[in-house]
Amino acid sequence: MSLAESTPSPSLEEQVALLKQQLAHAQKLTALGELVGTTAHEFNNVLTTVINYAKMGMRHRDAETRDKAFEKILAAGNRAARITTGVLGMAKNRSGNVEPTNLAQLADDTLLLVERELAKHRVAVEKSYQPCPQAMANGNQIQQVLLNLLINARQAMPQGGRVYVRLSADVDQHFVDLSVRDTGTGIAPEVLPRIFDSYFSTKAGPDSTGKGGAGLGLSFCREIIEAHHGRIRVDSTVGRGTCFTLRLPAATPAPAPERGPIPHGAFRGAAGSFPLPTSALTS
Repeated sequence: MSLAESTPSPSLEEQVALLKQQLAHAQKLTALGELVGTTAHEFNNVLTTVINYAKMGMRHRDAETRDKAFEKILAAGNRAARITTGVLGMAKNRSGNVEPTNLAQLADDTLLLVERELAKHRVAVEKSYQPCPQAMANGNQIQQVLLNLLINARQAMPQGGRVYVRLSADVDQHFVDLSVRDTGTGIAPEVLPRIFDSYFSTKAGPDSTGKGGAGLGLSFCREIIEAHHGRIRVDSTVGRGTCFTLRLPAATPAPAPERGPIPHGAFRGAAGSFPLPTSALTS
């Protein structure tokens, strides 16, 4: 009996699972490719800072100027190290294990990777992290989801705008909420229920940077979050913006935050309370 005859063919379910895994890996490589250009420019900025302050320290012999130069060089070196750590974390093929994860640190690391891309397109970032327990998550996978949401938010604001990253805890349900809200074009109500469908995209073609959409991002985001026993919710108003909220199980019971009245029709989550009448929520 030949080896081919003795090896059973994979079932349809196994083939689909393998294809999904390969597709997810391809999408991850695409995201890494987009980061290469951004991080290369950022490293160039860091090196320029180091070189300029090193020259200043060599020109001026007084202790005060040299101390300032060393402080700037040290800060630039630490920034380069954080960028390297973030890129290597994205590239590393980690296991699928979940563990207590600091979402505030993860959000900061991810924002560092796209900081230059956002600034280049005149997108400002505001952060608000409430005291929260760690979340039970695979940090690498959640970072991929967050990176996808940030890139989508940037593309939804072709004339610039603002991104709000919020972190809060749900005491009653023992969940941690991480949200990304933009002030972009918003999503039409008739389109909103379909945005998590595979191969569906609201992008008609490449934007000004040459980046388009294959309709794979949000469907993979949903699969990742649901595999964490969490949920992903989107609220959007045309002309006002969109908010995606990732709800992940807390590793420990959450501290009780102060809760104010919630206006009728408002969504209260990690991004605070604001009217967003149309929404979609995965179950």
